Amino acid sequence: MDDKPRAGAEATAEKQRAIQREQDRRDADKEAKAQARGGEGGGPQAPQTGTRPQPEDFPAQHLPKPGLERDMALRPRFEAPDYRGSGKLQGMVALVTGGDSGIGRAVAVLYAREGADVAIVYLASHADAQETARCIEQEGRRCLLVPGDVKDTAFCNEAVARTVRELGKLDILVNNAAFQEHADALEDLTDERILETFDTNIVGYMRMARAALPHLKAGGSIINTGSVTGLRGSGSLLDYSATKGAIHAFTMSLASSVIARGIRVNAVAPGPVWTPLNPADQTADKVAEFGKSTDFKRPAQPEELSPAYVFLAAPSCASYITGIVLPVTGSVGAS
Repeated sequence: MDDKPRAGAEATAEKQRAIQREQDRRDADKEAKAQARGGEGGGPQAPQTGTRPQPEDFPAQHLPKPGLERDMALRPRFEAPDYRGSGKLQGMVALVTGGDSGIGRAVAVLYAREGADVAIVYLASHADAQETARCIEQEGRRCLLVPGDVKDTAFCNEAVARTVRELGKLDILVNNAAFQEHADALEDLTDERILETFDTNIVGYMRMARAALPHLKAGGSIINTGSVTGLRGSGSLLDYSATKGAIHAFTMSLASSVIARGIRVNAVAPGPVWTPLNPADQTADKVAEFGKSTDFKRPAQPEELSPAYVFLAAPSCASYITGIVLPVTGSVGAS
């Protein structure tokens, strides 16, 4: 692939690290106070309702952006060992943005287990992407790695074109790439930070969907990753929450726009999920408490989210479902 998209992606990754460093400086005093404050400890036990117990305690760790899954002290669980494929996506081709790690990796692996070949679009985490490709190929399917920046229209067009050219077609688009950096107040958000978040999270989704639509046929689908923050907001994620709310509205609007073509558009709105996005955002002490405010008293593992993406993508499961935002938030109620 041309070196220009890769160079642009590396430049974006460095820009995001610069934004992170600026916020880290703001956090330094607060983090020192938090570390000096004694923890209460001994909280209530997290409910366990799955096929295997999930982690309840998480390391205090802060990662440089964009955050590598391989560098996490506690690796996210994406393998879903008790999930058995049944050919729900047999012979289909999916493109997953942000597919190198986290939710995107977990989705890509289950899509492969259900019989799909998968193209992975990612920014600059090459080692993580290679691991995702290895896992997809271990499922017996083909994987195409496409590094680049979804803020670049030409790259989005070429990523879709390469997928169709090398994997033969396109049936499913999963928009999952995201940029997140917390802030204590709106006054702390520079224009650069706001534009980086919006251009990646919502405009990037629109670019990818626009590039994909000419190739999607009846029975195809688009699945967008929204967020619980788009349902109820977040005082420390003002710009990120706004983009997630926009993604939910975009999902419903696009679903109405393309239903006559037999293309379905849905979204999943996760609550807290243990992925590189969060240790690459929050301070280490907050990462250790991540997800404990949910009714499950812990964040989800990516493998607990990925079956929802299979359900929405599979014509055998969701042929009569379009324009929904499916909350998987770890708490009682839709939000």
